[in-house]
Amino acid sequence: MKHSIVLLALAGAVSLAQAEDTLKKIKDTGTITLGVRESSGLSYTIGDGKYVGYHIDVCEKIVSDVRKALGLSGITTKYQPVTSANRIPLTVNGTVDLECGSTTNNATRQKDVAFAVTTYVEEVRIAVKANSGINSIKDLANKTVATTTGTTSVQTLRKHERSTGVDFKEVFGKDHADSFLLLESGRADAFVMDGSILAKNIATSKSPKDYKIVGEVLSVEPIAIMMRKDDPAFKKVVDNSIKEQIRLGDLAKLYDKWFLKPIPPAGAVIGMPLNEATKAAWANPNDKPMEDYAKK
Repeated sequence: MKHSIVLLALAGAVSLAQAEDTLKKIKDTGTITLGVRESSGLSYTIGDGKYVGYHIDVCEKIVSDVRKALGLSGITTKYQPVTSANRIPLTVNGTVDLECGSTTNNATRQKDVAFAVTTYVEEVRIAVKANSGINSIKDLANKTVATTTGTTSVQTLRKHERSTGVDFKEVFGKDHADSFLLLESGRADAFVMDGSILAKNIATSKSPKDYKIVGEVLSVEPIAIMMRKDDPAFKKVVDNSIKEQIRLGDLAKLYDKWFLKPIPPAGAVIGMPLNEATKAAWANPNDKPMEDYAKK
């Protein structure tokens, strides 16, 4: 029994040592790996291995600050595409150092990973065809509703189905582009997801005027950059970088760049002014989970 306890203690110590080695790993290899998304509102590809977006720019500045903190002349940045389903496992196992997508910080996920201070507070909404006649969640009765596998919107959708007694069929896209295609092709009557993701996919669609975002806010969720758990030294560098971006007004400029001005590849404008919840998060930087927002 004692032998087993010793082995468990050693395993825990090794695990902790590995978890706390992100800065050392980056210094030793001269490389950092960013988890990026193909079709999120905050992180997406424009082809040829090029990833852009609000969170990509935030992470690029973090990488610069990590380089300075480590006294390196340069860092090679690698991009690892992730999905809603695999982003947490790839962060936990060390494949990804910083996940720069559109991940909700919640209490369940905090058991497995850590989050930087909140960079954006999201509102989950409903996207529909403009001529659908759907204007709120009650209008989804007997409809087919798409959302993306591995997202918090799946739980949000089911919670509202139980509380409202509105029955609808759920279909799941493997990523946000796939979910939007379900709406676009008529295989789904609505797409429930983060407002920024809905707005981005509408803005960059073939015919943006054919869609609209409707209904009540279904959930308010802090979105943050994700990293491995139990690595306080690395988290401190990341948090300090974001806090400085807030203090200098850089985060506000990046928000305007990606949500109020033309974006690549085709110069579409998402057109989402900064909301009050995000302003409040920037005024008091924190890594509180979404459950804390629900208490208000």
